[in-house]
Amino acid sequence: MKSVKFYFSLLLSAVMLAVATPAMAVETDEVAADVESVETVAPVVEAEAVEEAPVVAVEEAAAPMSGSQGRDNAAIDNDFSVGKAVGDFVDQAGFSGFAKDWRYAVMILVAFVLLYLAIVKKFEPLLLMPIAFGMLLTNLPGAGMFHSEFFAGGHVHWGDFALGSAGLLDYLYLGVKLGIYPCLIFVGVGAMTDFGPLIANPKSLLLGAAAQIGIFATFLGALALGFNYWESGSIGIIGGADGPTAIYLTSKLAPHLLGPIAVAAYSYMALVPVIQPPIMKLLTTEKERKIEMKQLRTVSQREKIIFPIIITVIIAILLPSAAPLIGCLMLGNLMKECGVTERLSKTVQNELMNIVTIFLGISVGATATADAFLNWQTLGILTLGIVAFSFGSASGVILAKIMNLFSKEKINPLIGSAGVSAVPMAARVSQTVGQQYNPGNFLLMHAMGPNVAGVIGSAVAAGILLAFLPL
Repeated sequence: MKSVKFYFSLLLSAVMLAVATPAMAVETDEVAADVESVETVAPVVEAEAVEEAPVVAVEEAAAPMSGSQGRDNAAIDNDFSVGKAVGDFVDQAGFSGFAKDWRYAVMILVAFVLLYLAIVKKFEPLLLMPIAFGMLLTNLPGAGMFHSEFFAGGHVHWGDFALGSAGLLDYLYLGVKLGIYPCLIFVGVGAMTDFGPLIANPKSLLLGAAAQIGIFATFLGALALGFNYWESGSIGIIGGADGPTAIYLTSKLAPHLLGPIAVAAYSYMALVPVIQPPIMKLLTTEKERKIEMKQLRTVSQREKIIFPIIITVIIAILLPSAAPLIGCLMLGNLMKECGVTERLSKTVQNELMNIVTIFLGISVGATATADAFLNWQTLGILTLGIVAFSFGSASGVILAKIMNLFSKEKINPLIGSAGVSAVPMAARVSQTVGQQYNPGNFLLMHAMGPNVAGVIGSAVAAGILLAFLPL
C-alpha cells in the first residue's frame, strides 16, 4: 500500500506542476515589469532561466537532425539514383572481380580439387582441408581477408595493422610469419612421438640423416634452374617430408613461395604410399626385402627422459638456428615421457595441436593467391618437390644396403625409406611392403627408428640452411 500511495502522490505532483507552469510564467512577466520588486523576484527569474535554457538548447540541437543530417527529403530524393545504387552494389559484389581477373576462378577450382582430395580421398585431411579452405577464402574477389603487401619484402608492416585495414587472414598469418605455429605443432608432434625405437637402435639415426640428402641435392638442383639461394633452400626442404619444418623455413627465407611449397609438402606427404613403394622395390632385391630383424630391446623410462634433454642441449649448442624446432619437439616428448605432466601432454596432443593446425592450415592456404600460384615458378617447385622427396626416400634405402656390407646383423633396406619425416606413414609403408614378401616380417617398430630420426634430421637441415643463408 505504501508504494501505491507514493506513486500516486508523485503523479499528482507532476500534474500540478504541469498546470502551474503557465501561471508561473505569466506571474513572472508581471513581476519583472515592476521595478520595485526586481530584487525580490530576481532569484526566481534566474532559476527559471536556468531551467528553460536546456530546453531551448535541446530544441536548437534537434533542429539540424530533421531531414537526413540537415537535408530535407526533397534534396535526398534529388540526389538518390536507383541506377547508381545498383551499380555500386554490383561493383562491390565479387562477380565483378571474376570479370576483371579470370585467375580468381582458377584458384577457386584448385581449392575445390584440394577439398575433394582431403575429404573424399582422405589425403592428409587434417591439414589439407584447412589449407584448401584458406585458399578458397583468399581468392574470393572483394573479400579483403588477406593482403600480401602487408608482408612484402619478408617483413611485417605493422603500420598497416594499426590503421585497421588488415583482414582476418592477415592477423592469423602473423602466427606463421613469426614462427609461432610450426613450433607449437612440433610440441604436439613431440608429445605423440616415441623415441624408444631410435634409442634402442642408434644406428637408425644414420638412416634418418641419409634421407636428408634429398634436401641438399634438390637445393643444388634449384640453384641450377635459376632460383636464388633462399628460394632453393625453401624448395629443398620439401624433401624432408615435414610440413611444419617446410613452413617454418620458407616463412624465414622465401615467404612469397609459402603457398606453393606448403601445398607441395603436404601433398607429397599424403602420397607417401604411392611414391615410395616403386622406389623401394627398384632399389632392393627380393632377398633383401625378406630380411627379418631381431626384436628391439626394451628402453627404460630413465633413458626416455634423458634423451630429449641431451638432444636439445647438443643441437642447440652446435646449431642454435635449429633450437626453436628441436627445443619444442623435445619439450613435447619430455612432457610425454617424464610421467608427471600427463595433463599437459594430453592437452598438447589434442586441444593445442588441433587449434594450431586449424590456424596454420588456413593461414598457409591464404598465401596461395593467383599471383603467387599461377606461374611457371610454381610448376618448377612442384617438380623439384617430388624430386626432393624421391631422393630422400632413395638415400635411406641405399645407405641401409651399404651398412649391410659391414654389419653382421643385417638391416632390411626397406626401413631406410622411412628416414623421411612423414611420421608414422612412412614407417607403415615399410611394414606393408615388407609383409608382401614375407608375411611373418614385422618391420614397423624398426622403421619407426629412422622415421623419428627423420623428424630430428629435417629440423637440423632447416637449421643448417638458416645458418648458412643470412636473412
